[in-house]
Amino acid sequence: MPRKQHRICPIKWNCTWRNKDREKKIQPGTERRYRRNPGGRKNFLPWILLAPSLLGVGIFTLIPFIDVLRRSFQKAVGTGFVGLENYRTVIDNQAFRLAAGNTGKFLLICLPLLLGLSLFVALLLERLGRKGNLLKSGFLLPMAVPAASVVLFWQLFFDREGILNDILKHFHIQGPDYMNSSGAFGVLVAVYIWKNLGYDMILWLSGLLGIPESLYEAARIDGAGEFQCFWYITRPLLVQTAFLTGTLSLVNAFKVFREAWMIAGNYPHDSIYMLQNLFNNWFTKLDMQKMTAGAVMLAAVLGIFLILCQKAEERWKQ
Repeated sequence: MPRKQHRICPIKWNCTWRNKDREKKIQPGTERRYRRNPGGRKNFLPWILLAPSLLGVGIFTLIPFIDVLRRSFQKAVGTGFVGLENYRTVIDNQAFRLAAGNTGKFLLICLPLLLGLSLFVALLLERLGRKGNLLKSGFLLPMAVPAASVVLFWQLFFDREGILNDILKHFHIQGPDYMNSSGAFGVLVAVYIWKNLGYDMILWLSGLLGIPESLYEAARIDGAGEFQCFWYITRPLLVQTAFLTGTLSLVNAFKVFREAWMIAGNYPHDSIYMLQNLFNNWFTKLDMQKMTAGAVMLAAVLGIFLILCQKAEERWKQ
């Protein structure tokens, strides 16, 4: 027997009468109680997730800095308002002037040199493609090496009887004592660039990989060369990456104190006497009024510089 084909008819439920009855039961003043806001929890969820980090930053960074700002206008024992006397003492200090000048010189030389070299290496590795994976690992290796091992290597290399001077002896050249002369500044620059070159290279590579290849193809079809492609395509599209890389390089430049202190100690040669050395010596002497005033001045200069960089980046976007 042939099977009966059952026709399935869609049934539409009309529940309008239920909603009308519910609206009749809800009083005008109590309507808000029955309505739910599905996005209410989502607005508070980011703040709930950020609460542990914000709490840690507030306790360990903001509150101590506010206390440092307060102490910079007081005497060493924390009682008695002295105004700007601590700031005048710091500015008139010869050690502070020497350290501030060396730090500024270090930043002006190292940052452009590091950004330029890392960009060149990133462009070269991008051209190599997969063939450059081994070179990437080689450039990132200094970041994985402990600082004590790095310092030991540079001491052996630049010592008076080290590897470099031993090589120069074969050519009948008497090398200087690099760490006790003005050559110590060059050693510190080399250590900083060697340590941070791979990190900046990765940042540049992330920006280069975000540029569409179709732009280069269209430019080459129109007859543009390699320099034209870099100047009119790569350079404008890497501006945001440049601001980010420059800011992080500036922050890392203030971490070079560890290498400088391990190489030359608390009182290195005058050419590499940085602000970090000065603050460390003030801390060991518990010279609180100078240390707090100097820290506030340094934070103000860095804050103004970063704000100007951010404004320049926003103006470039417009």
